[in-house]
Amino acid sequence: MSDAPRETIRLDKWLWQARFFKTRGLATKLVQAGKVRVDGTPVSKPSRAVGVGDTLTFPQARQIRVVTITALGDRRGPATEAQQLYHDLTEIRDTGPAAPRYEGKGRPSKKDRRSLDLNRRSPLE
Repeated sequence: MSDAPRETIRLDKWLWQARFFKTRGLATKLVQAGKVRVDGTPVSKPSRAVGVGDTLTFPQARQIRVVTITALGDRRGPATEAQQLYHDLTEIRDTGPAAPRYEGKGRPSKKDRRSLDLNRRSPLE
């Protein structure tokens, strides 16, 4: 057994280095709001030390991200380097097509616009 202390890094700094947030300030605000969990425990201090093996749960965009830290970064590098810092456990959801109503026909013709206008009018007019 090794008695050497475990290498750690600040939570907000790691989230920023792993490119989950554009600025370290955004990562700090999210942690202070209590929206980040480390191994299932809510955290509200950005200075919370995290290390290899910790599991983080936090909201990003419109989904909940779950990642396990696999490495501590020395710097905020390119995205390919940042992806080596964690293992993503987030379930991938199929969101469907981005614009389901668009059929690729381009601009509506005058006839199409008239029929759209007729459909939009209320029955009381």
